[in-house]
Amino acid sequence: MISFCVMKLLCQTTRNESRYAKRFCGTLLSQTVQKGVFPPFWMAVPDPRKTNVLVFTQPFCTAEKSRKDPKRKAAFGSVGRRIPYRILHVINQDGESLGDMHRAEALRLMDEHDLKLVLLRENAEPPVYRLMTGQQIHEEKLKRAEKEKASSKTVLVQKELSFSSAIAKNDLETKIKQITHWIEKKYHVKVTIRQAKDSNTDTFTLFDQILETMSDKATYLSKPKAIKEGTSMCILRHISDKELKAHQKMEKQKNSTVKKDENEEPKSTVHLQTKQVSSLHAKPYPHHRARR
Repeated sequence: MISFCVMKLLCQTTRNESRYAKRFCGTLLSQTVQKGVFPPFWMAVPDPRKTNVLVFTQPFCTAEKSRKDPKRKAAFGSVGRRIPYRILHVINQDGESLGDMHRAEALRLMDEHDLKLVLLRENAEPPVYRLMTGQQIHEEKLKRAEKEKASSKTVLVQKELSFSSAIAKNDLETKIKQITHWIEKKYHVKVTIRQAKDSNTDTFTLFDQILETMSDKATYLSKPKAIKEGTSMCILRHISDKELKAHQKMEKQKNSTVKKDENEEPKSTVHLQTKQVSSLHAKPYPHHRARR
């Protein structure tokens, strides 16, 4: 009986304590688990609605977080004298390794040779720095910009156009105008031609005819090929400046060759006529010989 009373008294006391804690302390204790450098400790955080709340917290190190943050990408260039690391791996301006050294020694070399210190690899152990001149930094920035521009792949929009080999001349001209319009906007144009049963026109001949009308604007990205029976396709793209110059050079050479042949043809004709006339004067007729 006594034990039962004691248990009842303890239960009432526990309920009163929890009610007291909710009234004067706000909510229950919350615990935040974080990785840190120092052991955790208790601190009081004010609750604006009621009273103070005890929160289980843990300190953090900003330097370590900034070092291991994968999203952080430092721009290439001189870091000046702001070096957060004590030990560095230093490379001189000629690309030769100077080994690991204290940052004070690296700054001394920088001042002594009037160079700039550039961070190359931050994630290495120890971080790699290089001593560079201003001209070297400028050239390296240009190289990285060109490399980044070349590596970035732009999404090219592809247009599609299909028609039959029995297409009328006016309709074909309309299709060519549409292709030219897309090519000028630097789209890739996929052209599909179906071989009509009542048409003798070759699909590959149509592809060449289309390209010939815009030879100074477009070229083949994918040459004409048969994808299935009775259907052929090709992909056209905008011609580059280098390819355009080469095309214009070939056209000039072709035109000069044609003009040269046209000029040589009348000369050869005149020379042949002169030769024939001279041969007539040189050889006597048979009746002249008979008279003699």
